[in-house]
Amino acid sequence: MPADADAGKRAVVLVSGGLDSATVLALAAASGARCHALTFDYGQRHRVELDAARRVARQLGASDHRVVSLDIGWMGGSALTDARIAVPQESTPGIPVTYVPARNTIFLSIALGWAEVLDARDIYIGANAVDYSGYPDCRPEFIRAFENLANLATRAGVEGQGFQVHAPLMHMHKQEIIRTGVRLGVDYGLTLSCYDPDTAGRACGHCDACRLRAQGFAEAGIADPTRYR
Repeated sequence: MPADADAGKRAVVLVSGGLDSATVLALAAASGARCHALTFDYGQRHRVELDAARRVARQLGASDHRVVSLDIGWMGGSALTDARIAVPQESTPGIPVTYVPARNTIFLSIALGWAEVLDARDIYIGANAVDYSGYPDCRPEFIRAFENLANLATRAGVEGQGFQVHAPLMHMHKQEIIRTGVRLGVDYGLTLSCYDPDTAGRACGHCDACRLRAQGFAEAGIADPTRYR
C-alpha cells in the first residue's frame, strides 16, 4: 500500500492469485485506497492458487486479506471444480468447460457485503473481455449490471452513498496488463494463472490460462517467470 494512501478511502479487491488480479490489486493500491483483499476457497481443484493469493497480497501491501471458504464445487458443472471433467488442453469454441457457474456473481456479492460493512465504496475485479476464455461474467455488461444491483440492494446504495465496481483491465490486452503491473512493481513470479497446475504450483503450459499468459509475456517483451512442469 502506498505510504500516502488515504486512510479514509477503502477498497475491496478480489484476488485469485493470478496475473490479472495481482495487477488489479496494484492498481487499486496506486489509487491511494486501503486495499482489503478477498480470496475464495470455493472448492477449486487448483488449490495452490490460494497460496499464490497470499503471496500477492503480502507483496502488494494489502492492509487486510481474507481467504473465505465458500464451497460451490458441490454443484459441479466446471472442469475447475469437478475432477470428472478434464481441463481442456486446446482452445474450444463457445463457453469452455472451465467456466464456473455464477462464480463472479457469487464472489462480487460477498465482496459487496464486506464493502458495506467496511464503509468501502469501491470494489475491484480482474475481469477482462479481450484476452480471456469467453466467460459471460467477464463482460462489461455484467459489471454494469452488478453495479446497478449493488446500488439497489444495499442500505448504502439506497441512502445515496453508492458503490462502484471497477474492472480496470476490461479492455486491455494481456501484454498491456503485464506492462502495467511491471510498472507498478508486481512480481509476477508470485502469481499462478494455470487451471491445471501440479501440487508444487508448476503450470501445465497447455490450458487457456497458460497460453494467454505466455503469449502476453512474449508480446510484452518481458521474461516469463512462470514455473512450468
